[in-house]
Amino acid sequence: MKVRIYMLLLSVAISSVLISSCKPERSRPNIVFAIMDDATYSHFGAYGCDWVSTPNFDRIARDGILFANAYTPNAKCGPSRSALLTGRNSWQLEEAANHWCRFPSKFKTYAEVLVENGYLVGFTGKGWAPGDPGEINGKPRQLTGSAYNNQKLISPTSGISFDNYAANFIDFIDANNEGKPFMFWYGGREPHREYEYGSGITKGGKKLSDIKEIYSFWPQNDTVFTDLLDYAYEIEHFDDQLGLMLQELEERKLLSNTLIIVTSDNGMPFPRIKGQEYELSNHMPLAVMWPDGIKNPGRKVEDFVSFIDLAPTFLELAEVDPLAGGMQPIEGKSLSNLFYSEESGLVDQSRDHVLFGKERHDVGRPNDEGYPIRGIVKGDYLFIQNFEIARWPAGNPETGYLNCDGGPTKTVCLDARNNPDTLKYWEWSFEKRPEFELFNIQKDPICMVNLAGDEKYQSILTELKDQLYDELKNQADPRIMGNGQVFDQYPYVDPTGVNFYERYMNGEEMQTSWVNDTDFRPISEQ
Repeated sequence: MKVRIYMLLLSVAISSVLISSCKPERSRPNIVFAIMDDATYSHFGAYGCDWVSTPNFDRIARDGILFANAYTPNAKCGPSRSALLTGRNSWQLEEAANHWCRFPSKFKTYAEVLVENGYLVGFTGKGWAPGDPGEINGKPRQLTGSAYNNQKLISPTSGISFDNYAANFIDFIDANNEGKPFMFWYGGREPHREYEYGSGITKGGKKLSDIKEIYSFWPQNDTVFTDLLDYAYEIEHFDDQLGLMLQELEERKLLSNTLIIVTSDNGMPFPRIKGQEYELSNHMPLAVMWPDGIKNPGRKVEDFVSFIDLAPTFLELAEVDPLAGGMQPIEGKSLSNLFYSEESGLVDQSRDHVLFGKERHDVGRPNDEGYPIRGIVKGDYLFIQNFEIARWPAGNPETGYLNCDGGPTKTVCLDARNNPDTLKYWEWSFEKRPEFELFNIQKDPICMVNLAGDEKYQSILTELKDQLYDELKNQADPRIMGNGQVFDQYPYVDPTGVNFYERYMNGEEMQTSWVNDTDFRPISEQ
């Protein structure tokens, strides 16, 4: 046993020396982190999509690394960004596990630490949100740096933000009078809903025939196709602004030593995806470019990586010790060894799985309860445990299924419940679920065939469940340690939504800007 331990330690030491010897000498890099709001990984040219035009994302993948298996630990804006900023899984972040939370003061973000260590740090668009970031010295915390949002543009549609992201980036660069290394967060508000219906066709020049196939859990009709083209048009707006930022970096001769990372916070805002914990919910686009740092560009890396790996990556490259900087212990692992490698495919054998889960997202259930899930993706399989199967996974019918954004596709799927021939579309997105779900994501990437009840797969289910529980116990996850109710007890800080279910059922008119009035369905649907 001692010999085995010695050999393992020797192997780790040799690997560290090899990686260190491959690490190029350079000054601390600039970092541009570009994050979309609600985009699924497969809707980019680099991943094979031909009905969304993303030349700038594709360029970054071509001149850097395209990650085939990148995941967020929690498929909702606030908790996904919280994990990204801290390097910790959402269940390790107390109330920041929830959407619309008060960000705990004990958790410092990498952006705050970089400011203290000589970086100029700023953001445009959507930073960490929604929620209350807390205060330092009577002022709101800047979880993603100082805001640069003064520059506006004429929006091409009613759904696209007025923020001129690229012009705000120029303002940020111009403000760097001291020539500091910089970290900039480009937080696109696209393709978050709502969309201007038909804009993909009338303004984006798209055609319904551009889409050859859609996910089978939605009805195949023109309404859904039109909705998808509107979503595509908003991704393209994000990509256009990204291209202008790349151009600015090139003109200022800053591109070579700038690490550029492009991703999204969670999957697309459509039924069964955003806010759920399936493959299309949590599997994220991720392209990385760094001319001075990435070896053998043009690689496709298949290692499983998580958003919690980004904070330690940024801090390592900036030569900052997170613990010395006041951060809580980081769960993630730096991606630098993947940058410095020349290999494609599976580079680091230890990166063979990721964990994910959720607690409370949007409200609308009695007592502001969440829908707790934990899961693991490893190899060909995705395993999920739903802990409160009496609850509605997308929110209660009578309060509008509030954990699914309103839109034409949602309306079509809700209306499908009225006809026995189309009922399946409602069931796939809104019906209650079993305790365990298991999917072969290589054969079934949209997670339609639950293998959990099949005897042939019990050994796989048990193995994944045991590994999931072991790791969550090591991470002191309250849900696994018997104190999961604490997540429901944390306050929902948007006052317009607190005790939503009880207030709505008592006849109060509630503010529900993110869903349609027709999403509210009779209590008989239960």
